[in-house]
Amino acid sequence: MNALMGGVIAGAERIVAVDLNPDKLRLARELGATDTFLAGNADVIEEIRQATNGGLDYVIETAGAIPAMNLAYAIAARGGKVVSAGLPASTASFSFLHSAMVSDEKSIMGSYMGSCVPRRDIPRFIALYQRGKLPVQKLRSGFIALEDINEGFDRLSDGSVLRQILRPHG
Repeated sequence: MNALMGGVIAGAERIVAVDLNPDKLRLARELGATDTFLAGNADVIEEIRQATNGGLDYVIETAGAIPAMNLAYAIAARGGKVVSAGLPASTASFSFLHSAMVSDEKSIMGSYMGSCVPRRDIPRFIALYQRGKLPVQKLRSGFIALEDINEGFDRLSDGSVLRQILRPHG
């Protein structure tokens, strides 16, 4: 959702959101996605490639899961760029056909924490939020008490929530 909001702020005309959770796709539309696709559909790659006339110029993968990275690479158009901002397990590996990457002229790069430069970016994010352009409050799924932190991590892991706020004394 953060990448989606970044696309809206940057003025992207078309923003495609892909997720396993239909509720998250509804929120994606509310936040500015022009197209949404359910990642669990067997034909999702072909659906996206058809809807976008061959794929997307820029794909940002944020799940940190190899199946999501495989999908991101598959839906990138010829000459497309795939940016992975999701952080997988340190032992996870992603593979692709090297010759296809060259012939399709695709690029792959990483972005740790959105390549944020805190001194430069945080004041801008605050200003965007204050002007109503960065509705991060819509990402809040709820609050959890410290004693429920393990359940909170389970909900994050299964994708049923976006963000939870810890109330250590609540």
